[in-house]
Amino acid sequence: MKLLVDSGSTKADWISIDENGKVLFTAQTLGLNPEVLDKEEIVNRLNDKFDISHNKNKVTHLFFYGAGCGTERMKNFLNEVFKKYFPKAIVTVQEDTYAAVYATTPKNTKAIVCILGTGSNCSYFDGTVLHQKVQSLGYIAMDDCSGNQFGRQLLRGYYFNKMPKDLATKFEETYNLDADFIKNNLYKEPNPNAYLATFAKFLIENKETEFCKKIIFAAMEDFVENYIRQFENCKEVPIHFIGSIAFYLKEELHVVLKKHGLKLGNVLRRPIDGLIQYHILN
Repeated sequence: MKLLVDSGSTKADWISIDENGKVLFTAQTLGLNPEVLDKEEIVNRLNDKFDISHNKNKVTHLFFYGAGCGTERMKNFLNEVFKKYFPKAIVTVQEDTYAAVYATTPKNTKAIVCILGTGSNCSYFDGTVLHQKVQSLGYIAMDDCSGNQFGRQLLRGYYFNKMPKDLATKFEETYNLDADFIKNNLYKEPNPNAYLATFAKFLIENKETEFCKKIIFAAMEDFVENYIRQFENCKEVPIHFIGSIAFYLKEELHVVLKKHGLKLGNVLRRPIDGLIQYHILN
């Protein structure tokens, strides 16, 4: 039994396949970002899903693609956790960008591959090897155009009284905006980045308003400048995107990329289905 996992900070999609690629079960857990979770919380999230905990001794291979796995320290940390939890499995841990590449980019072709979900990332794939020029410092310092950045901007706009009154009223009706509640989620609960990203849905649902439109386009301009244009050949290859932010703001992405002479490629909400095909073929 092989387990394929695509994990963001908010949620993780799990698919179990046999040696012929037949799907045995699918499951979803909360995200397993090692940058913001300790070993105990990761194990708790695995134990919460019966299909995973019940079959942990049957797993022969685990292919985990996750947010927060961009450094060797975090890869090694997760590797040790998974090896103990799945005692018979050969474990492979890679950052989530590899899942995005395998799902969007045909073999032996070149592309820039971006992730716009709870967090954000951008890499260049030369057909064989993945290249990154900027190592992410996480949701506090980076993550341009991500769900958590949008959430932070909405909260700031609301608390600094910059949000139009009609939109602010709607915002109040949608979320618990009590300061103590927000601070508890930001500073004491697990996954503060995922909590911030829950506000992104409001931004997308109200993207036609001038307030939200300004936030969206400014963030996309920053993403192009800070992430995509770091690669000198960015105008020569397609630019693929994975993630809910990219998926629901595809039209806006097309506008911004076209303005800069960039070519929008494939845009997928989740890479997990593409991962199945990749692992069957490889």
